[in-house]
Amino acid sequence: MSRLIFITHPEVVINPNQPVPEWPLSETGRLRMERFAESIASGTIDAVYASTEQKAIDGALIVAEKFGHAIKTDPDLGENDRSATGYIAPPEFWDVVREFFGHPTRSIRGWERAIDAQTRIVHAITRVLRNEHGTGDIIVVSHGAVGCLLTAHLQRVAIGTESRPTHPGGGCYLILDRDPLAIRSGWHTIEDNVLA
Repeated sequence: MSRLIFITHPEVVINPNQPVPEWPLSETGRLRMERFAESIASGTIDAVYASTEQKAIDGALIVAEKFGHAIKTDPDLGENDRSATGYIAPPEFWDVVREFFGHPTRSIRGWERAIDAQTRIVHAITRVLRNEHGTGDIIVVSHGAVGCLLTAHLQRVAIGTESRPTHPGGGCYLILDRDPLAIRSGWHTIEDNVLA
């Protein structure tokens, strides 16, 4: 049975003077995605999707080009909307993230509520599956926080109690069954080749 592979983008170029959605993958992030694409090159990929954020597009293009595909973008695959604050430097950023997951029905500092971002990402993934009818896998390159929210939905647990990616730079993936939508295999780093 074909699968949906949900990937969180890897390392990015952090530029506090540029809107976060415009940040590209860093050299490290690009190299990790190139190695991942090479590791799955013997598989069959029917479609590659990305959010409209540059870092996700960069990652999706690396995979799509390996398989001779164009990418398809969907803004609803994007990270939770943090435009109210823009860039927040660590460690303060991680404090706000903890509040975001700890109070999913509240807007933390004007950010999109976690419950709303969860609904959006679940609908976006459902729409991707409805639009793709091939027998090969589907790749979705998206973001860490919405990946966690998707995981909470699929694990049927409260937001903030779901299993999470472990690599600090991102570049992790879930393997999902398509019909019905369910987790086949939990979080792996893109260096873990368990897709064969």
